[in-house]
Amino acid sequence: MKTRLLLALSLFASLSAPLLADDGVSFSHKDWELACDNTRTCRAAGYSAEEGAGGSVLLTRAGGPDAPTHGRVVLADTGDDDSKQVDTLSLWIDDRALGEATKAENDEWTLTDAQTQALIAAIKASGKVEFRGGEEPFELSGNGAFAVLLKMDEAQGRIGTPGALLRKGDKPESSVPPAVALPVIQRVKVAKAAPRPLTADELASVKPKLVASLTDDDSCDNLAPGDDQPEEGAEPPTLTPVDDHHVLIAALCWRGAYNEGYGFWLMDRALQGQPELITDSGSDYSEGEITEAQKGRGIGDCWSTAAWVWDGKTFVQSSDATTGMCRAIRAGGAWQLPTWVTEVKAAP
Repeated sequence: MKTRLLLALSLFASLSAPLLADDGVSFSHKDWELACDNTRTCRAAGYSAEEGAGGSVLLTRAGGPDAPTHGRVVLADTGDDDSKQVDTLSLWIDDRALGEATKAENDEWTLTDAQTQALIAAIKASGKVEFRGGEEPFELSGNGAFAVLLKMDEAQGRIGTPGALLRKGDKPESSVPPAVALPVIQRVKVAKAAPRPLTADELASVKPKLVASLTDDDSCDNLAPGDDQPEEGAEPPTLTPVDDHHVLIAALCWRGAYNEGYGFWLMDRALQGQPELITDSGSDYSEGEITEAQKGRGIGDCWSTAAWVWDGKTFVQSSDATTGMCRAIRAGGAWQLPTWVTEVKAAP
C-alpha cells in the first residue's frame, strides 16, 4: 500500500542549488512542516509539542518580492459537546501580551502582520509563544521551525535578501522570483453513462495491459499476474465511457486497515491500445473528475487529497494537498496544505 500523505510529510532531500517551488515542495521537521505549491505560495504549519494539545499556527506567504507573511491559528477541537466556547484569543510572547487575534470563519483566528512578525521572531530565537483564551493555553513549539522557515526562504528564492525570514542579506528584493500564475484547465463534458463490469473476455484482454502500465512507483497488488479473482468484497473492474473515443477502467489496487486505492486507466473505446494510468490510489470517479482521499490514520485527523479533470484528451491533475500532520487537532485535518493548485474552468 502506498499513500500520498507519507510522501508529502517525508523530509525533502537537501539541495546544493536554490530550490524553487515550481512543482511543489513538501518538508517537515519535528513540530513544523512546509508545503509550497506550484505558484510559489508557501504554507508553514507549527504545532504544540504534545499531540492533541493547544492547536496549530499557519504562516502563509505568496511568491514574489516584498510579499508579506500572514498568520492564522486554530485551536484543538476534540468534538466534545462540553468544550468551552472561545470568544477571545490573545497572543503572548515571553509572557508579554501582544493583543488579541481576530476570529474568522471555520473557528479560525487571524493575526495582524505585526503579530505575525513578532511570532516569527520569537520562534527563531527560541522564545515562548502562547495563545491564551481557551480552556488551556496553547503553547506553540519552536522545534523544527528554523529548518522549515529556512526551507521556505529557499523554495521562494529569498535567501540573502532583506525580506528573507532567515539569513537576510543585501541581495536586492527584486531578485526574488515572481509568483507563478495558476495553470488553467478547461474542463470538457463527458458522456452520461454508468460504469459496468468488464466482461470475462474484456478482462482477459485488458488485464495484462493494465499490469504492464505499472512502474516501480505504482502499487496494484490486486492485479498481480495470476490473480484472476478480485479481493474479497471488492467489485470487479469496471468500464465507464468518457466520450465517443475513450473509456475509463477502474480496478481495486490495494486495501489497508482504513484506506483503499483504485487504479484508474484511460483507454480507447475498442480496448485495443495501451492504457494510460492516471492514479493507483483513486477513491471515486464522477462527471469527468477522478478524486483521491486517503486518511493518514484511522481517526481521520489528517488526510491527503488529489483530483484529475477531463480536458478532452486526458485526465489532468488539478490538485494535490494534505491537511497537515496527524496531531489530533481537528477531525478532517487542521489546514489545507497544497503542493499543486490550478484554475479549472467549467465545461462550456
